[in-house]
Amino acid sequence: MQDKTMIFTLEDEQDRIIREKLTIVYNALKEKGYNPVNQIVGYLLTEDPTYITTYNSARSVMHSMDRDDILVAMVKNFIV
Repeated sequence: MQDKTMIFTLEDEQDRIIREKLTIVYNALKEKGYNPVNQIVGYLLTEDPTYITTYNSARSVMHSMDRDDILVAMVKNFIV
């Protein structure tokens, strides 16, 4: 029996989902020979979907996330 109470927050779950989706996009861009960081930054700055490849549904995955949520998660995880 475990005495420690686990704490669950939706914020942590949302960050985990964003991390998983960004990893899918990152890997697809890398596999296609692009610089994933530059491409993702280009997308975040412009919301132009052509920065993200359609390979492995990366563009759809990226489009399924809100840009503000991505930026909040990235800043929060960078600082913490």
